[in-house]
Amino acid sequence: MATKFSEAAFVTKIAELLDRFSPRFRSILRITAAFTFTLHGTMKLFAFPAGRVFPLFSEMGLAGVLETFGGVLLILGLFTRPVAFILAGEMAVAFFQAHFPRSFWPVISGGELAFLYCFTWLYISAAGPGPWSIDSLLSRHRQPGETGT
Repeated sequence: MATKFSEAAFVTKIAELLDRFSPRFRSILRITAAFTFTLHGTMKLFAFPAGRVFPLFSEMGLAGVLETFGGVLLILGLFTRPVAFILAGEMAVAFFQAHFPRSFWPVISGGELAFLYCFTWLYISAAGPGPWSIDSLLSRHRQPGETGT
């Protein structure tokens, strides 16, 4: 007796597989996005890998500090939720100050990265860092009832 192909069963199996790996994908998203985000900061602070150095006590200097050090914290998955929330706010400010006045549409204003980073960090602040993070490691070692503060 031949097994009849069931599209619904196939879709269900794929969904189950993806559900099982979903937390790991969240970690991969956090790490890869934070890596490229950190480079935007190092460009502003150190002109690395390209760019120009901005004065530390300027709006762009502050952005460089937030992007570099916040990005490193996100790569490590340390203080992930509050850092991601702060960086989402930074990217919202960047979008509305630098890009929105040019056009409502991010693709026209050149604000796609600020827009995507804003909502990526907002998602990470709500969903958490995923299993590959220092935060996750620390939470596994806490005793029940311990707040970690």
